[in-house]
Amino acid sequence: MTVQLGINPIGWTNDDLPELGDDTPLEVCLDEARQAGYAGIELGRKFPRRADALRPLLAHHGLRLVSGWYGAELRRRSAREEIDAMKDHLDLLVAMGCRVMVFAETSDSVHGRRDVPLSARPTLAGDEWLEFGDRLTQVAEYLETRGLRLAYHHHMGTVVQTEEELDRLLAVSGETVGLLLDTGHLTFAGGNVLGVARRHAGRLVHVHCKDVRPDVLSEVRRDDRSFLDAVLAGVFTVPGDGAIDYDAFLALLKTSGYAGWLVVEAEQDPAVAHPATYARLGFDSLSRAASRAGLKRD
Repeated sequence: MTVQLGINPIGWTNDDLPELGDDTPLEVCLDEARQAGYAGIELGRKFPRRADALRPLLAHHGLRLVSGWYGAELRRRSAREEIDAMKDHLDLLVAMGCRVMVFAETSDSVHGRRDVPLSARPTLAGDEWLEFGDRLTQVAEYLETRGLRLAYHHHMGTVVQTEEELDRLLAVSGETVGLLLDTGHLTFAGGNVLGVARRHAGRLVHVHCKDVRPDVLSEVRRDDRSFLDAVLAGVFTVPGDGAIDYDAFLALLKTSGYAGWLVVEAEQDPAVAHPATYARLGFDSLSRAASRAGLKRD
């Protein structure tokens, strides 16, 4: 049972705020990620979306493709329509040997809208949950036939944001629906990271590791800011630079038998938080915590 350390390129180039890191070449991101020590990286908007172009590029930098974000619209689409919509993305992940798909429901989401406060995010009505869970399960079952686990990403500004919503999602969906536990998003939403990891250990298939700055978090909650304004204010940082207890979290992952990727994903303004510096800080902090927890690294 081993874990692998990966990173998301969002610290170099932000997907939702194109002006952040827009002038940073992809080669710089890949080179600095590998120099920091990471074994893999997730997709970002500057990555080629054909395996015959992406495979040699990552191989040149000694990196594997971990996964890639997929924004679904299952509130509006049938499972079959969603499967058809994700075809190109799915084919790429399969061709690159990925084991999970990062999957989030983004219908009417406000996470990419700087002008909309988080209090205005969409929610699922009581009678929507069962149908949504059924559609999600159908998609997850199809992904399994392609060799991938669906890793559901709870996310600020979407219909599954809080701990209670995450619990309900897993209750109304089948076992094929896996959980992507994002430490930063769950903490931002007021959830208990250790409690969720303990309750849903059997569904945990992917982990995003970010940290939060508690003073900034208190401020953006008080002012009901948008998600992107919170990011620009510096609410997120890398593991070891905030308030989340990674020793306790990784010890729990060890106990539960988690095997998979631990992905540093901390969206910050690269003009303020030097990407290479924070990538190294995140790698070093997470590596030390994993060693203390007795987690073996691949």
